[in-house]
Amino acid sequence: MALSSKMKMKMNCFTCCVSKEEKINKKTLKKSNQEYKNNKNHKSQPSYDNLSFRTDSNRRRYIAEEIAKLGKGSISAEIFSYLELKIATQNFNNDRLLGEGGFGRVYKGNIESKNLDVAVKQLDRNGFQGTREFLVEVLILSLLHHPNLVNLVGYCSDGDQRILVYEYLPNGSLEDHLLEFGPDKKPLDWSTRMKIAEGAARGLEYLHDIASPPVIYRDFKASNILLDENFNPKLSDFGLAKLGPTGDKSHVSTRVMGTYGYCAPEYASTGQLTSKSDVYSFGVVFLEMITGRRVIDTSKPSEEQNLVLWAQPLFKNKKNFHLMVDPLLEGNYPRKGLYQALAIAAMCLQNEASVRPLIGDVVSALTFLAGNRKKDKDRDEDEDEAAEDTPKTTSQSNTDNTGTNEADVDK
Repeated sequence: MALSSKMKMKMNCFTCCVSKEEKINKKTLKKSNQEYKNNKNHKSQPSYDNLSFRTDSNRRRYIAEEIAKLGKGSISAEIFSYLELKIATQNFNNDRLLGEGGFGRVYKGNIESKNLDVAVKQLDRNGFQGTREFLVEVLILSLLHHPNLVNLVGYCSDGDQRILVYEYLPNGSLEDHLLEFGPDKKPLDWSTRMKIAEGAARGLEYLHDIASPPVIYRDFKASNILLDENFNPKLSDFGLAKLGPTGDKSHVSTRVMGTYGYCAPEYASTGQLTSKSDVYSFGVVFLEMITGRRVIDTSKPSEEQNLVLWAQPLFKNKKNFHLMVDPLLEGNYPRKGLYQALAIAAMCLQNEASVRPLIGDVVSALTFLAGNRKKDKDRDEDEDEAAEDTPKTTSQSNTDNTGTNEADVDK
């Protein structure tokens, strides 16, 4: 799925849209990261891979000590008792069940003392997400705060209970509105999809470029992107997150974890994890948003079951781009916006990690795309009206039928 040099140049042009404020922030970030590398104590940052606890009390003490040590007094997450959360969820009543997965169950709750609705994730004691993942999520969401990361209200580690308490987001997950589309929901329009993509990319940018040390999310997928009442996205479920490489290291070596179909090929084959692995996962989700298709869908014909493999030949010819659009959009999207969106997705999905863009470049491209979506739609409508009023000559018709490649998306 090689992209032409012209398309790569186009992607680089998007970076010019970065504001002065963003450039200043990146300079500050560079200085901050250098200070981190020069800090003689930076090697004491915790490694979460080898955690083990002989008793529950040791585990609770360790969690409290690590949060106090790393949070430097700025931790806002509250420690809840199991009894408090039983009351908040009416004894984990099934009527309050919001969702269920390999990690356990999520219930809607209300903290009466705060008059606050919350989402209470009760981890399965025999399930996939163990003490290590629980601790990682508590630490990361306690220490990192961004509008596009879910807010951790608190946690509970009473006895063998491992419970996380998040802010409640009324619109559920992106998956609920995109891939598990019910009769009671309207399909997301193009504008909202681009808004969600931009916000989710900003969340990744914060983890990769602002957090120090950087964080690799490792589980970017539609079900982990939650939506508030205005469809602003927030990344959730950080149990698989890893501290990124620092110093001269180019990657983190770890066991392969995550969801099949979303993992970058080099990570799946070698276990070598970088921020570019997240960029690949973003490309998969962005392609799901454009097409309305799951990354793996065994209900489709065999040649269409793997979304990325199905899309690869279609990326090569502009004439096929309309075949990749979610039919639920019913043609309501800007053509130029579609071409640009598919160019972004294709670049994120490059097999070679080094060829993929940095997430900051993706944010710049999506900001440009989201900011121009109305203008592009108006221009498309004007062009359609002009085309209807202008009879085509034979030569024009032949030109229209000539195959084009992805380098022509801006013509």
